[in-house]
Amino acid sequence: MATQLSKSQLIEKIATTTELSKRDVKNVMDTLTDVGHKELKKNGVFLVPGFAKFVVIKKPATKARKGINPFTGEETVFKAKPARKVVRARPVKAAKDAV
Repeated sequence: MATQLSKSQLIEKIATTTELSKRDVKNVMDTLTDVGHKELKKNGVFLVPGFAKFVVIKKPATKARKGINPFTGEETVFKAKPARKVVRARPVKAAKDAV
C-alpha cells in the first residue's frame, strides 16, 4: 500500500518542481487553506480548479429510534443525533481522468 505525502514532503516536491522557495510554497498553501475555510463558511462551496469541489451539506437532526442490531439480532435504541454540517469533497473531471 502506498504511503501518503506529509505536508513537508508535499511542500518540498512543489518547491523543487516550480523552483520556488519552500517558504513561498508554504505561504501559498496556508493562504489557500484560509481562503477555502472562509469560502466554505460564507458560500458553502469552494472549488480548487483541476482538483476538487468542496461542498457543505447540512444534515438534519435525527430522533432516537428503535432498531435491531444486525450483528446480534437484539433490539436496541439508536441514539438521537443533533443537526450538523458536513464538508464533502467531490473530485472534478480532470482529477477523475488523471486516476
